[in-house]
This record gives sequence, C-alpha cells and structure tokens, in this order.
Amino acid sequence: MIPFSQILHDHAREIWEENHRHPFLAGLRDGTLPPDRFAYYMKQDYIYLIDYARIFAYGSIKAEDLETMGMFARLLEGTLNTEMELHRQYAARLGISREALEQTRPAPATMAYTRYLLDTAGSGSLAELTAVLLPCMWSYWEIGTAIAQHPGALSHPLYGEWVLMYSSEEFGELARWCIGLMDRLAEGLSEQERQLLQEHFNTASRYEYSFWEMAYQGDPGDSGSPEKRAQEEWQV
Repeated sequence: MIPFSQILHDHAREIWEENHRHPFLAGLRDGTLPPDRFAYYMKQDYIYLIDYARIFAYGSIKAEDLETMGMFARLLEGTLNTEMELHRQYAARLGISREALEQTRPAPATMAYTRYLLDTAGSGSLAELTAVLLPCMWSYWEIGTAIAQHPGALSHPLYGEWVLMYSSEEFGELARWCIGLMDRLAEGLSEQERQLLQEHFNTASRYEYSFWEMAYQGDPGDSGSPEKRAQEEWQV
C-alpha cells in the first residue's frame, strides 16, 4: 500500500519541481544569488518562522499522546533556538540588527501564508495541521539535500551554512518524523477527509513557491537599506 505522504508528494510533484527550478534556489545552489535577495529572504523567513513555531505549539495542544506532544515541543524548540538562530547569525553578518530583524513587516505573500497556516492549525484537526506544516519542512529538507550535492555549495562563504542546516541529518530526522505522523494520522480516514488533507498540502506547497518568488522579486527598499548594503559587501 502506498503511504499517504507519497500520494501527497506525487500529487504536488509539479509544484515542487517548480520550486526546485526557481531562480532564487538556482542562484543559491550555484552561488550567484544576489546577497540583497538573500538578506530580504532572511528577514521575511524570520518572521515567517515565528508563526511557524506557533503551529508546533498548536500541535502539542492537539496531540493525543505524550510522545507526539513531546515531538511537537522539540520542533518548537528547534525552530526558535536553532533554525531562527541561524537567521540571527546571518542577519548580523549582513548588517541587519536584531531589532530590525524582529521588526520586519511581513510582505503580502508572507502574511497570506502564515494566516493560512495559523487558521488551519487553530480550527482544523491534527491531521490538517500536519498537512499544512509538512510542505515547508519536507521541501526544505529535499531542497537542502539536493543543493548539498552541487559542487561547492556546502563551502560557499555566504550560503554554505544555510545548505548545511537544511541538508543535515538532524533536520532530516525531524522531517521524517512529520512525514511518518502524516501517514499515521491518515489511517482510517474517509476519502473525503483525505481529499481535504491533499488540498491543504497542495495549497501550502503553492504558498512555498509564492514565498520563493516574493524573496526573489520583492523590492528590498531604498539604496540605504541593509539589503543594499549586503549587496555591496558580499559580491558573490
């Protein structure tokens, strides 16, 4: 029997392949991504992760056993203190203060994505919550692992740490747990309920693409912005 997570992945394959081909990730892979784009992405992703961490808090609330509750707590802790710490370190290197990072105003794509996540997590079942959080974690692991295979990606002076984080075994372990949870939660559900989960997964996957597009195309601001200074200081 095909795992439900594989069915989700197969149905969203076209969207995920578009993510892999996106010029933001192509530039990150070969080192040609303009540093101002990366700085803009880091700021938007930082405030995205604040709300993404709240999804894990909802997961702990909705979990029906201590093991699942504990894993969601671990995901929450890892997001706040490991993943977001990488962003804080990058911000310091890029000339963005901690205050400026935390006061970042969400772009429309960021706001739309996080509102969708939080609305689903708050009003939906644990299975729905898992379906909407999974595309971010799973696709980042898949993307990071793929980029890590590219010569020089892991040793790049600016982007190497990002690649290392998302291709790591530690991150992969968490992603695999979420994939397994999705499979367990889908067991015994009706076709209608499974279809709803698939719709959530596809929608979140499309939001992932919108986020990369926003990061690549969004206006970083005036010539004095931290993003522009990053472009001047990091010529890669």
